[in-house]
Amino acid sequence: MKLSVYSDEYFMKQALHQAILAKEAGEIPVGAVVVCDNVIIARGHNQTEQLTDVTAHAEIIALTAASNALGSKYLPDCTLYVTLEPCVMCAGALNWAKIGRIVYGAQDDKAGFMRYGKELLHPKTTVALGVLQEECSHLMTDFFRKRR
Repeated sequence: MKLSVYSDEYFMKQALHQAILAKEAGEIPVGAVVVCDNVIIARGHNQTEQLTDVTAHAEIIALTAASNALGSKYLPDCTLYVTLEPCVMCAGALNWAKIGRIVYGAQDDKAGFMRYGKELLHPKTTVALGVLQEECSHLMTDFFRKRR
């Protein structure tokens, strides 16, 4: 396996930038990037309001873009960086994509997949959590505080 010259924090900052784009568009601020061989091959942020599509989560948009970039529906050599713990729907998509690794920032105690267990993911997928957790959590809490 190739040693990364970039850190998980570097790529999570790129996902945070995507989350800010979502926030600016009035979307729940979740952002994601997919990395393969130390290169960002796809980016996404929530677009459920813009597209009037409940499935238009950051992870789904990034997965679709990554599959298109690589010409493959399977992404075993890729890492998904996402600012919020994926929901069950996204975990299912990540399972089908056979994503190699998932790195997320903030936990989602209400709708996150870990409520049901890592078994929702492909058996070979590894998970890292809490990367830039404070920044990711703050973005979410600030967004919802202003909406209420």
